[in-house]
Amino acid sequence: MSAIAQATDEPILLRHDEGGIAHLTLNRPNQFNSLSSEMLETLFATLDAIAAEPAVRVVVIGGAGKAFCAGHDLKEMRANHAKAFHQGLFRLCTKVMTRIVSMPQPVIARIHGIATAAGCQLVSMCDLAVAVESARFAVSGINVGLFCSTPSVGLARNMGRKEAFEMLVTGDFIDAHEAQRRGLVNRVVPIEGLDEEIGRLAASIIAKSPKAIAMGKEMFYRQIEMGMDAAYQYAGEVMACNMMTDDAVEGIDAFIAKRKPEYKGT
Repeated sequence: MSAIAQATDEPILLRHDEGGIAHLTLNRPNQFNSLSSEMLETLFATLDAIAAEPAVRVVVIGGAGKAFCAGHDLKEMRANHAKAFHQGLFRLCTKVMTRIVSMPQPVIARIHGIATAAGCQLVSMCDLAVAVESARFAVSGINVGLFCSTPSVGLARNMGRKEAFEMLVTGDFIDAHEAQRRGLVNRVVPIEGLDEEIGRLAASIIAKSPKAIAMGKEMFYRQIEMGMDAAYQYAGEVMACNMMTDDAVEGIDAFIAKRKPEYKGT
């Protein structure tokens, strides 16, 4: 396991690669893994580097200690009470969130404990999410006079508008099963089965063509923002290009021959 260091000797982000999976662990347990400027910078740099690593097929983001992520570091925000600082902080946070979407590998959120404010935003921007039964979710900025505007972007793209808006204006927590019902997480499991379930999900992805996964992920997010006609036109073009790849040829030939495909990522 490698440690990406912060200003002190304590690592701020842990990375462990195994079997095509890059496991990233937010490592500020005493601060409930809050997203300080340094954490965001380190997370962005790490995700950006992983995006160019074809050996990594899946990324898993989790948190150390008792929580997944409690959102932005409010103490840091109050200590830098200048509009320019906050503008820069939210631009940096946006870079992290959009890099998750734009990188070719699927990103899975591994959630235990709480995921609040920008931590809930992080869950919403990951491609997939697996939570333990005791996990809780909230966009709680409104409780301190701050509407969670940037978290609302991901939240509104995961669940119904009224469900998202209710969370934003009340700051109330929802439990893991309610988060699953609303579309914020994919799977809810007992805590002892968390890593096993993530392993199964990751293995299913890794068994597929990396080229098709990368093309499909990019297409999926682009078409969401389009009208139906434009989305179908774009999706059809991507699918035609996908059919021309070596992996698609191999996959179809393997299916016809009733054998396991050997994908090369081309």
